[in-house]
Amino acid sequence: MANLSVSRFLPTDLEEALLVGRVWRRDGAHEGPCVVAVRGGQVFDITCIVATTADLFDRDDALEIARNAPGEALGAVADLLTASLPDAVGAGRSADGSARLLAPCDVQAIKACGVTFAVSLIERVIEEQAGGDRTKAADVRASITALVGADLSQMAPGSEAALRLKEELQRRGAWSQYLEVGIGPDAEVFSKSQPMSAVGFGADVGLLRASAWNNPEPEIVLAVNVRGVAVGATLGNDVNLRDIEGRSALLLGKCKDNNASCAIGPFVRLFDGRFTLDSVREASVSLHVAGADDGFVLDGVSHMREISRDPQQLVEQTCGAHHQYPDGFMLFLGTMFSPIQDRDAAGSGFTHHIGDIVTISTPQLGALVNTVKLCDEIAPWTFGVRALYANLAARGIAPAA
Repeated sequence: MANLSVSRFLPTDLEEALLVGRVWRRDGAHEGPCVVAVRGGQVFDITCIVATTADLFDRDDALEIARNAPGEALGAVADLLTASLPDAVGAGRSADGSARLLAPCDVQAIKACGVTFAVSLIERVIEEQAGGDRTKAADVRASITALVGADLSQMAPGSEAALRLKEELQRRGAWSQYLEVGIGPDAEVFSKSQPMSAVGFGADVGLLRASAWNNPEPEIVLAVNVRGVAVGATLGNDVNLRDIEGRSALLLGKCKDNNASCAIGPFVRLFDGRFTLDSVREASVSLHVAGADDGFVLDGVSHMREISRDPQQLVEQTCGAHHQYPDGFMLFLGTMFSPIQDRDAAGSGFTHHIGDIVTISTPQLGALVNTVKLCDEIAPWTFGVRALYANLAARGIAPAA
């Protein structure tokens, strides 16, 4: 990891990309979170125009603000990324700690869709059938794939073919709650994390100490405004505890929502003429895990064209007449990558080691880099929505009414 160029963490077409995000500034009167835009490789604080990214995403002129709104220059984006990287990658914090990247969302709800790819669907069924015991996963995988096959990607959720498969599996006593949301009419949409709790580029991500079978989930995350319109995209790590969810799907909250268990970043790329929802549909998301203690390396790729439910359909199942989000929301679109490569012993599959460096990347969004730690050893989350508004008031900044 130490030999990675900072340029890899940015979109390959940086000069054309409309990037917005958040940084924590620590320089006199500017202590606190700020909304920033990236222009020509330089970072500009535009908090005086939009106090939160939620405010920005709701604006009809969001693209114009990102391109041209007056702001204070904070330096090169490459320097900001370098300053935000974890020490383990070989860069470390800036000497004065004057600025570091935060997750590019603030008061928005953070939602996630599960079982949106056929491969991850099979793995969720395996977790369930194995009861969260990773030593049983290989045998269960063989029996499940023999029954339903390894490729359900051509089966449209809610279709007549899906209904026929459901009836046959029920007849055999093999139906699963994961198959229900994977090929049934209703998507799985859950609350991944709380507003203001997501960590950003370079931060530590957290595992529960009780988990012995876990993995990263590399995903594209949509930024959706109050009107239910997706206005941009970024990258996310929907950290997953396979053993805990495998014991019972009712433990999903315990599995998914913990200190630093949600990473988003580095920036939101706004949709414009060059980058659209179709770009998301065609994206490939890469995962690289580098072990700090054992030299282990894991690589994988999720191809968004293989998703079972279109991203727009997932937005519509999340919000509408049935459910509103007055502050907007961030929506994880799901992953096809559930790593099964053996790490500690033959047949044991993959699980994290503390200190793993996780890199999630795609050319048009850059890369999200985080270090795996234990939730109870990471600094606790203390800066919430009330702290944000108190901080903005103390700095004389008024959010949108």
